[in-house]
Amino acid sequence: MRRRFVFSVVACIALISGAAFLVAGQSGVSSEAIQSSVVRAPELIDRAWHLPVAASFNSELTWQSNGSRCGPASLANAFRSIGEEETTEAAVLDGTGKCWTGFCIIGLTLDELAEVAQHHTGRKVTVVRDLNAEEFREHMRRANDPDRRYIVNFTREKVFGGGGGHHSPIGGYMEAEDLVFVLDVNENYRPWLIERERLFAAMDTFDGDKKRGLLLIE
Repeated sequence: MRRRFVFSVVACIALISGAAFLVAGQSGVSSEAIQSSVVRAPELIDRAWHLPVAASFNSELTWQSNGSRCGPASLANAFRSIGEEETTEAAVLDGTGKCWTGFCIIGLTLDELAEVAQHHTGRKVTVVRDLNAEEFREHMRRANDPDRRYIVNFTREKVFGGGGGHHSPIGGYMEAEDLVFVLDVNENYRPWLIERERLFAAMDTFDGDKKRGLLLIE
């Protein structure tokens, strides 16, 4: 019995250590790339925060607690903006059996994040994937609807030249400029604007055997 207990403890430590290693491996983007790869013009960012959906976040985000928990952090922020009760990572994960070590080992997939979301809300939760560029444009046009919240799953590599998969809420779409406002839940990145086609390219990638995409809460 004692041997089994020791083995379990060792296995748990190895699991957590492995998670920490994976998280560290996903963060290899320079501060210069973070700043220069997307649009951060102060006047545009200020206008973006006044979009109908972005305004519901009150110009603030709760940052993810570690590099693997962008999905739960995105949900917590999105839930706060629409008045749901679960507004922390711990609250949105409670009862789901996910990320019990403190890390979401290699992160949550889009489908897993949808399961977590549906566990705590009576709202409709939909995974939207396999979109073409025009379909993505139509969803971005609807991203300013106060009754909708989108979370985008994309790869940082296509945007910043490095890094892995990531989730963040979408704050809205500036159609005249064709820019999407991404409310990045990683404190090192913070919210940024990006050309719609570039975000689509970063989203239109594979996570395992399925495409990344959008999580829609309405």
